[in-house]
Amino acid sequence: MSASFGPERDIFALPPSAPGMRIGLFGGSFNPPHEGHALVSRESLKRLGLDAVWWLVTPGNPLKDHSELAPLAERVGAARALVAHPRVHVTGYEAGRGFAYTYDTLAHLRTVLPGRRLVWMMGADSLANFHRWERWEDIFTLMPIAVYVRPGSTRRATFARAALRFADSRLAEADARLLPTSPAPAWVLVHGMMSSLSSTAIRQGQVGAARQG
Repeated sequence: MSASFGPERDIFALPPSAPGMRIGLFGGSFNPPHEGHALVSRESLKRLGLDAVWWLVTPGNPLKDHSELAPLAERVGAARALVAHPRVHVTGYEAGRGFAYTYDTLAHLRTVLPGRRLVWMMGADSLANFHRWERWEDIFTLMPIAVYVRPGSTRRATFARAALRFADSRLAEADARLLPTSPAPAWVLVHGMMSSLSSTAIRQGQVGAARQG
């Protein structure tokens, strides 16, 4: 089953939801999307007790070079073709609203989706540089955050500036399912199946494989 919604599969539409749902928001350029992204989504559904994961395909990371960035519609289409889970959905909503920064997107979703239990999801490699993101401290206080470990990233993530700044707000991994209902700031480092795949490596013709973390 492909992860689609709406009769026209509008790339800018939000997936269906209802108050009380526990929704993981997984942002990224997905340039291109790959099985590692799908793996993180499936694992997070289980480990965090989520009802759904939404891939928020961004118009482009402000901190990265966009010279190799595929068009948004192409990336959304590729992500929808890749994903094969009824509770994982893909949208280009952020670009449709003209948002360039994660904080703006998340603050907006908190407003337009009252009653939903939203969790921001990101890889541990992103946490290492999170202090460079626009309003990164405000993101931590806006909604709970799940940080998924990637190969070789555990130590860097643990001692990242953001991790140290919010060390007192970190949940034990055994309590990961409490994260969606925890008041922000709250975050957890999640270990599980990992993939060495990366979008950069794929663009450069390299390959990777999944392994147990």
